[in-house]
Amino acid sequence: MFDLSSVVVATEGAAMSWIGLLFYVVIIGGVFYFLLVRPQKKEQKRLNTMLSEMENGDTVLTSSGFYGIVIDITDDTVIVEFGNNKNCRIPMQKSAIVQIEKPEQA
Repeated sequence: MFDLSSVVVATEGAAMSWIGLLFYVVIIGGVFYFLLVRPQKKEQKRLNTMLSEMENGDTVLTSSGFYGIVIDITDDTVIVEFGNNKNCRIPMQKSAIVQIEKPEQA
């Protein structure tokens, strides 16, 4: 004869294991979000704010490590003057700028 109670117990055990697995996936997803995704979004927002507030005359640090002074700003590029030589002006993308320092107010 076929015992139906063993099938019901096996089904309940399988359902409990799926619920436990789902619980761990949600926990790992939450940890992943708070440790990796959220700080990256926060840093990107800070960088976008910094680039939108950039003005002519600001001192910038490029991703390659050069300091320069912003001469002209367009939509996605800036012209940066490096050193004391007025002929060393290089156009570059805004995304290459990692830090901006405002000039001292006299």
